[in-house]
Amino acid sequence: MRKFWIGAAAVLAVAGLAAGDLQASTPIVKSNIAVADEKPAPKKKKLVVLEKKPDVKKDRYLATRQPCDGFFECLFNTRRSTRTSFGSTSGISDHTTRSTVSFADSKYTPGSIIIRTPERALYYVLPGGKALRYKVGVSREGFQWSGNSRIGMKREWPEWRPPTIMIAREAAKGNKIPDFMEGGPNNPLGARAMYISGTMFRIHGTNNAASIGGAVSSGCIRMMNSDVIDLYERVAVGSRVYVYQ
Repeated sequence: MRKFWIGAAAVLAVAGLAAGDLQASTPIVKSNIAVADEKPAPKKKKLVVLEKKPDVKKDRYLATRQPCDGFFECLFNTRRSTRTSFGSTSGISDHTTRSTVSFADSKYTPGSIIIRTPERALYYVLPGGKALRYKVGVSREGFQWSGNSRIGMKREWPEWRPPTIMIAREAAKGNKIPDFMEGGPNNPLGARAMYISGTMFRIHGTNNAASIGGAVSSGCIRMMNSDVIDLYERVAVGSRVYVYQ
């Protein structure tokens, strides 16, 4: 919401958010801007409040934070009792878990990403012996992996094409996974995705905040949408990625 002071003969217009902006949506900021009057300022000025409704595709996805069980349930948030609508304020919302920590290992250059699976943590290395630490969801048993690579591609609100082996595996359990999903708040990849070169895996957001902190994926690294939006803006294509078990 933005507040505007309007003088007797001047109107100030403020441009809205650009629809194609690749950055995460920023909170609406309140500001008071005094406009010069041709006449002496009256004792009281008329206050006009202009409200801009949030862009659903750019707002952080809010989800109830309840435990989820099983790959399919964690993937699609199928437990009805844990669902909230996009933008709901009920339950505990998707929120940032980011913290700044000491990280003095000179092996890693600033801008590197380190994922420590047992900790359920992702580190983004900063200069000066510091790092940003985020809580993540990691691979479930039987799908864990380790290695190092680079970020090969970045996408905002990515579409999802699950591998045929995943579709077949879940079909055998009676679960139907579509072969394609457009980007959006119901997509399991969430708000952003950073693709790890040479693998089928990504660092991405989620449609289910309850999965963060668990071993729930088929190899990808899941983050809160607010966290993945923050990391996305810091990471460059070509950044090093290290995954440890």
